[in-house]
Amino acid sequence: MEGDRRSRWTHSKTYPAQWKEGSEPRKYDAAFKGPIQNRGCTDIVCCILFILAIIGYIAVGILAWSQGDPRKVIYPTDSRGQFCGQAGTPLENKPQLFYFNIMKCASPMVLLEFQCPTTQMCVEKCPEKFLTLVKAYTNKKDFDYYKNFCKEGVTNTMGIPEILKLGLCPAMLTPSKPFTRRCFPALGQKGGVITVGNNSHFDDGTGKMLDAKDLVAGVKNATVVIEARQVVMKIFEDYTQSWYWILIGLVIAMLTSLLFIVLLRFLAGIMVWVMIVLVILVIGYGIFHCYMEYAALKGEPGANVTLQDLGFQTDFSVYLQIRQTWLAFMIILAIVDVIIILLLIFLRKRILIAIALIKEASRAIGHVMCSLLYPLFTFFLLAIVIAYWAVTAVFLSTSNEPIYKIFNETACEYSRNVCEPANYSTSPMKAQCPDSQCLFAFYGGETVYHKYLIALQFYNVFLFFWCANFVIALGQMTLAGAFSSYYWAFNKPGDMPAFPVFSSLGRSLRYHTGSLAFGSLILSIIQIIRVLLEYLDHKLKGAHNKFTKFLLCCLKCCFWCLEKCIKFLNRNAYIMVAIYGKNFCTAARDAFFLLMRNMIRVAVLDKVTDFLLFLGKLLIVGLVGVFAFFFFSGRVKAFENTAPNLHYYWVPILTVVIGSYLIANGFFSVYAMCVDTLFLCFCEDLERNDGSAARPYYMSSTLHEILWKNKAEDPPSSSLQQDDEDVQSKQQQTKEEDVS
Repeated sequence: MEGDRRSRWTHSKTYPAQWKEGSEPRKYDAAFKGPIQNRGCTDIVCCILFILAIIGYIAVGILAWSQGDPRKVIYPTDSRGQFCGQAGTPLENKPQLFYFNIMKCASPMVLLEFQCPTTQMCVEKCPEKFLTLVKAYTNKKDFDYYKNFCKEGVTNTMGIPEILKLGLCPAMLTPSKPFTRRCFPALGQKGGVITVGNNSHFDDGTGKMLDAKDLVAGVKNATVVIEARQVVMKIFEDYTQSWYWILIGLVIAMLTSLLFIVLLRFLAGIMVWVMIVLVILVIGYGIFHCYMEYAALKGEPGANVTLQDLGFQTDFSVYLQIRQTWLAFMIILAIVDVIIILLLIFLRKRILIAIALIKEASRAIGHVMCSLLYPLFTFFLLAIVIAYWAVTAVFLSTSNEPIYKIFNETACEYSRNVCEPANYSTSPMKAQCPDSQCLFAFYGGETVYHKYLIALQFYNVFLFFWCANFVIALGQMTLAGAFSSYYWAFNKPGDMPAFPVFSSLGRSLRYHTGSLAFGSLILSIIQIIRVLLEYLDHKLKGAHNKFTKFLLCCLKCCFWCLEKCIKFLNRNAYIMVAIYGKNFCTAARDAFFLLMRNMIRVAVLDKVTDFLLFLGKLLIVGLVGVFAFFFFSGRVKAFENTAPNLHYYWVPILTVVIGSYLIANGFFSVYAMCVDTLFLCFCEDLERNDGSAARPYYMSSTLHEILWKNKAEDPPSSSLQQDDEDVQSKQQQTKEEDVS
């Protein structure tokens, strides 16, 4: 019936000759009983290429681990390239980095070379009082204290000129405070005047009095150099203080997701409507909360500053003190709420059919319950991929060698040249520039390894995308194989394998690793191109060429759309591979034409189901996010003493929200994959069979009623249904003639 009608439509169309096989509907095959068991390996070339790439990735990791040193990120480095405060070294009890002359950090060279042109040494504590070398030299107790901030080799018998000439001690000490393990002058304000240690003037060690404001430029440049590290360290500290609470939040998200999935299994219709109502209510509460915050800041000093005037601030809590931030949040949430309500109004009839499809998917999941636990396996594999990428990236970025350069106060032709600190004191450069010093500048290198370090980082990122996409593709093909074995079982669950998920996983890895690698490779290439476009956009932000900006914007938009299309096509190709065991290109072609022959159903029904499942994910993220906000922000008195003290309370909130979405997406992806698989199998079933006793449908009567009702509501379907009846009557007449 349906198959004959589909054939008439298809033959009326013209396709290229090479597409003819894939464009024609499936024919009836009495031997077909679901996922083919006798299959061979597919896309062997891609499988070999993927294995070689993984071996190369392991080699890059071993090379990075042998050359890298993460201590370069964790600990500050003195002028000799030694790490301050590193356990198991002589500097273990000296965690702070002290600058001999912080005012030299005001040099513009600091922003180019990321190093102050002054001696830096590791100290136990930062200076706590004003003291000059001249004054300290006259008092034994003060001089003993002063020597804590001098190099080794200073004795009481040495004169002040000799000490300063050899650069063994700073000319002065100023009261300082530790900041990201570095000693910076304790600057403050008193009556509008900048002070250091409660004094507006200080002795520079040569008898000259300077203003405290002269220290500002040096401190500012030094903090610019380490500003990124400061933010990272604060975020890291927040994670160390709140990691267990974040873990609890993610566990709550996992349990909530699992509860929703289980309830969907038994109460699909009710749960979908509950999700819809709760999503609207949660977003509505968000709008109300933003309005209350917006109204509360009315009249507060500084609350009317615009986001543009405020600029970028490392302390993100500052943004929550201005009204425009809450107004922006309120408008965004209102737009989202209105869009969801309008979609629900216009799709209300389709939603009823989509709910029925979700019910059918719930029955399938009920027969393959272990599929609900499969996302945990995917999370585990993704965690390994992410951890390997992150560790390799850190080791690669810290695998440079220390570079030393010449810093001097007077004119010197060798200034900023590379030098060796071990023999610099006896070198010709030191003889020509007596006041120069060979100090640690930065980490770099000129070897072949260091020259290709950027290429290795690029390889690390590319293999991260490839491996992550491979893991996701493996999950999709495994679930597709399990759910297709449910669909094509005529007697459910009697004709199903004992362990459908494990059987499908085994087939995917044994026969289709190459197909999985092929599909994930295509997607990874597109994603890496998007990363390069984002990098170019970041580099060209200062450019004022409007054509370049327009071209980049168009390219980013096109590749974003291309990525979405490839993801959709890959997903359906993996379903076809799981069923028929064909190679990736053939499966992708068959899936494409099958979807084209059922375009109305795909556009209307499948996407509406995806929208409903997205609302479920949004609800879980919203509920967990609201709970995390009230807990970490301390807005609720019951949590004030329990919540950790943080620099940025948005760090754990954002982590919990993102983690909750990933967890919810993982669990709901089981339903999404089940719906997509059942949908493709349904379309195949309609083309293979006609519902007669000789060629019965494999779909349940409920599913046939759902999707046939959907088709009956489409405008062209009435005539098509009449064609169906004509074909059926002709078939009946033929049978009667044969009998007679």
